[in-house]
Amino acid sequence: MARWIDVSTAKHQLKLYDGNRLIKVYPIAVGKMLTPTPTGRYTIINKQRNPPGRVFGVLWMGLSKPHYGIHGTNNPASIGKNVSHGCIRMYNHDVIELSSMVPIGTRVYIHK
Repeated sequence: MARWIDVSTAKHQLKLYDGNRLIKVYPIAVGKMLTPTPTGRYTIINKQRNPPGRVFGVLWMGLSKPHYGIHGTNNPASIGKNVSHGCIRMYNHDVIELSSMVPIGTRVYIHK
């Protein structure tokens, strides 16, 4: 089975699955009220280590919805909150671990 990502914006959780098997749960930050994280089904289309503009932390994984992604943060205190412009923020060590386990093309399902 293929790996896929389930994101709950209400629970501030990102879950990594391999088919039906849960591999790991990560705490995340999501979009604030004025710039909510978009719900829907997307795929990871690119990855970039040390992206420009320190706000993305150590790694960026772009989603098939333009301008949205899963990325690290230079503000670890923001994890667990609704603070981003719609992106999914993770601790830097978590986004590096996740990136190593999911290839480009991985499905991402985002819901409340």
